[in-house]
Amino acid sequence: MDNSEATQPVEQGENEKKSGPLIIFIVTLVLVAVALWQFSGGKTEKRAIDTSELLKQEPLELVTKSIEVVEEGNKVAEVSPEVLVIEESELAIEEVVVEPVVIAPLPVLDESDSWVQGKLPEFTWRNELLSLLITEDIIRRFVVFTDNFAQGLLAYEHSPFVQPKVKFSVDEQAVNLDGEQNVWQWNSETSKRFDLYVDLLRSLDSSTLVNGYFEAKPLIDEAYSELGYDEDFTFALQDAITRVLDMELPKSALDITRTSVMYKYNDPQLEALDDSDKLLLRIGKENLLIIKSVLLEVNEKLAYKMNEQS
Repeated sequence: MDNSEATQPVEQGENEKKSGPLIIFIVTLVLVAVALWQFSGGKTEKRAIDTSELLKQEPLELVTKSIEVVEEGNKVAEVSPEVLVIEESELAIEEVVVEPVVIAPLPVLDESDSWVQGKLPEFTWRNELLSLLITEDIIRRFVVFTDNFAQGLLAYEHSPFVQPKVKFSVDEQAVNLDGEQNVWQWNSETSKRFDLYVDLLRSLDSSTLVNGYFEAKPLIDEAYSELGYDEDFTFALQDAITRVLDMELPKSALDITRTSVMYKYNDPQLEALDDSDKLLLRIGKENLLIIKSVLLEVNEKLAYKMNEQS
């Protein structure tokens, strides 16, 4: 018989002797744990976590390798895992420094034209239409024309816009006699001479426009005070906008008479309108609807901005 076969029971008996005390120790430990649990009533005590303890925690340690067990004969050796220590300084969020916005001072009113011209391209995406504006004494023209328009007047000599190249005309084919007067019908084609001006207004960004207005407001109020007013010019601007929004075009045909050089409306009620309202009639229905939609949005943002600053 081979001697190796005879030694197997002996080695097994020695292993059982070695493992016997270990099993007894584990069983004893389990019994003690069960006894303690029953003694406490089967309940575990919960302790509130103090947030200050969380803030004082040690730096985090991340395990990068799992534990390896190396068998050396009958001995078992544990290999310590490698750890990655993250210090608090590495977790700190870098503070973002916001640079203060430097606002350039406003020019004096008499020298403000170049400053305004530099701002105008910011208001519209149709920069080619800015040629419709008169670039001399821009702020004063805007203030005087708006103030007069709000009162129903037209200050042509202070208009911010160049005059249309196409002159007013009537439908010569629709002449009829009303008593001893010649009566013409309104030529709707003549309203197209205002299309480019309406396109410019429609291309304006209302938010940028209102912000630009309040940026230039000290200069605007100065120009308004030159007219003898003490109140805020914004109220006059809102009155002018309201006049446009309230304007209604007649549904009937616009008949025109001409007793001298000037044309007049054949309807006495239309002829009695203020000059600013007559201008809105000449602009035409479609153009007026576009102007109303743009000015309605501008008026709302003006009111919001005023409430924000009050």
